[in-house]
Amino acid sequence: MADADGALIDLSHVIEDGMVTFKGLPGPAICDYWSRAASAVNYDDGSSFQIGRIDMVANTGTYIDSPFHRFADGTDLAGLDLSRLAGVPAVVVRQSFETGLAVDVAAFEGLDCRGRAVLVHTGWDRHWRTEAYFENHPFLTAAAARWLVEAGATIVGIDSHNIDDTRTRSRPVHTTLLGAGIPVCEHLTNLAAVPDQGASFTAVPPKIAGMGTFPVRAFACR
Repeated sequence: MADADGALIDLSHVIEDGMVTFKGLPGPAICDYWSRAASAVNYDDGSSFQIGRIDMVANTGTYIDSPFHRFADGTDLAGLDLSRLAGVPAVVVRQSFETGLAVDVAAFEGLDCRGRAVLVHTGWDRHWRTEAYFENHPFLTAAAARWLVEAGATIVGIDSHNIDDTRTRSRPVHTTLLGAGIPVCEHLTNLAAVPDQGASFTAVPPKIAGMGTFPVRAFACR
């Protein structure tokens, strides 16, 4: 949602205890490592503190894929260039899943995507936290991924379960985009609130070495 002055638009799903982002992967376990009650005995002024603990796989909630997610010699989270992740001029491509699941080259033709965050709005986020979210979801075609590389996209995001068609045993979109050094942001939400042009996009993960994927707080600024 937008903030009080309408400038910031939150594009991330909430991460909650036990939620499932990808079938077959465990949901996060969120708990207190240090509770307020337990910590209070350490202070004489009434202070208490909570230190939380979360155990989760990296592909949880709204997350970003770095090239290392797909390629052993690719850039990991710690090596990502912040200029590709923060304040990137955005263009929003809209294709409702009701008109077809495959988002092909025609959806992007005529758009200036060079140096842009290309955000694909399908409306699939309405199925978040339901069984429908995992099956027969919108995706980019391999040809669209090649077009985006040639068009010079900086980062590509989608409000769907996966940027690839998970009904097949191949992942050409991940391979093409990450192979070209273009990060991928999946499980976005609220893209309907982002203007087609004129906003900027930010999706920055922690600086972790040896990992290819991690949740982000993605948002647009208009």
